[in-house]
Amino acid sequence: MIYTKDKDYLIRFGKHLKKMREEKGMSQEELANLAEVSLPQITRIERGVINPTICTIKSLAIGLGIETSLMFGFENEV
Repeated sequence: MIYTKDKDYLIRFGKHLKKMREEKGMSQEELANLAEVSLPQITRIERGVINPTICTIKSLAIGLGIETSLMFGFENEV
């Protein structure tokens, strides 16, 4: 079960992922191919519907060409 607080965190993570992807000028499909993650999975992550594993987050960072730690940059945003 995902608690409300966790759901909010997943939504914030998803929005951050989408922002980083768009800043790189990538479509979801391009990121899916580069990260070797399915397109539907990226869609669900960006919407905050699923909780990605740490290995998926690492793959997304590689696909975006960034350090994995930047995936969590939203934690410091207001």
